[in-house]
Amino acid sequence: MTAPVERKPSILVVDDDCIILDSLGEFLRLEGYEVATASSFGEAVRVIDGQSIDLIISDVNMPGGNGFELLHVVRKKAPETAVIMITAYGTIESAVEAIKMGAYDYLTKPIIDDELKLCVQRSLAQQAVLRENRILKEKLELRFGLDAVIGHDYRMLKVFDLVEAVAGSKVTVLVQGKSGTGKSLIARVVHQRSERREEPFIEVSCGAIPETLLESELFGHVRGAFTGAVATKAGKFKAAHGGTIFLDEIAASSPGLQVKLLRVLQTQQFEPVGSNKTETVDVRVILASNVDLEEEVKAGRFREDLYYRINVVTIDMPTLAERVGDIPLLADHFLKLSCAEMKREILGFDDEALQLLQRYDWPGSVRELENAVARAVVLCKGRRIGVNDLPPRLVETADATEPAEVYTPKPLKEALEQPEKRILEAALRANGWNRQLTAQQLGINRTTLYKKMKRYGLEGEPAHTR
Repeated sequence: MTAPVERKPSILVVDDDCIILDSLGEFLRLEGYEVATASSFGEAVRVIDGQSIDLIISDVNMPGGNGFELLHVVRKKAPETAVIMITAYGTIESAVEAIKMGAYDYLTKPIIDDELKLCVQRSLAQQAVLRENRILKEKLELRFGLDAVIGHDYRMLKVFDLVEAVAGSKVTVLVQGKSGTGKSLIARVVHQRSERREEPFIEVSCGAIPETLLESELFGHVRGAFTGAVATKAGKFKAAHGGTIFLDEIAASSPGLQVKLLRVLQTQQFEPVGSNKTETVDVRVILASNVDLEEEVKAGRFREDLYYRINVVTIDMPTLAERVGDIPLLADHFLKLSCAEMKREILGFDDEALQLLQRYDWPGSVRELENAVARAVVLCKGRRIGVNDLPPRLVETADATEPAEVYTPKPLKEALEQPEKRILEAALRANGWNRQLTAQQLGINRTTLYKKMKRYGLEGEPAHTR
């Protein structure tokens, strides 16, 4: 297989002096660059409009418009293009003005080859870093944007609405849900959709850090504050200044630490361990818990005043068992991710495997499903994932939840009621309690479905889901 040819950086040289234009162009071509030339402002603009340019080397004085005007056009039309200004009449003031307007550097004539060569290399290297940063940010937005959160169940639609509502504010957010439901992902999405997206997102798992070290981890410490504190260390709150800090498993924090957290939330101030100096930060706080904090307050394990301070906006993450209809979407999403990572070509799941995924109760929620799909991609030998490719516990648990049918004499109409109720409920849940869609799938009209729902007591869902 032939390796792809690496694209040469493209440079546009702009100068009304034909001798300088030709000599610079020839020098840069010999250095291995793709070079275009223009002898006027208008000609340079036409080149910029017609092709992608990595670097522009432009004279300041030209007919039809000067180099500063060209720099202004470049900043609007091609902001990723680097610009080096050159002139025979260089002054400190004009150099400063060029840099302020966004030029990478400013050189004076006569141009020294080695000086130009080094300047070109550095400017292209800087542009490559900026381009890579932009690509990484786009990938981050793709991964942690709201579109990356998969789900059409009405519970997830509520989550999406809350995320959209709170992302633009500084309000404290509490995300509650069992392990594996995606609390960390939602916290990142809130940050990514806020005005703080360019600033740090710092995640701290409070349950994974020993209680004696957690205060130092969050607020920092000074040298000698405790045994082993051989140097002053800034904490996570300081590191998150201007951005967002996500405190996962907040219920694991000690009562003493909870007092400090309450103060930080109220005043944005704290003292590092062993210090009397008060630090002030600008931080948006998002917290998460896999236990019901209200119950923790009642049991005396969590401060009531802190609970009411953080319970400004609560986002409740549903378990996967509560959003069965999203399982096919999530499974397909994880399948594509795993196939791309492992360079496998698998078309999808066979019907039996998909049904098994929807029957399993998923105690580990979305994270467990992701791991199960990744395992299946590794083991699958065909073009579709089958039951044998899934973890054995899924098959065993699904079989255990289907007890052998025991016959009890009763009229057939009565015997069919429970199976019909189960089918109706499963279809409604899978479709987010959308009656129209459920009726279409079951091949009955909406009125018939409504009557059956009323008969079996299945009409208690929120009105907006109907």
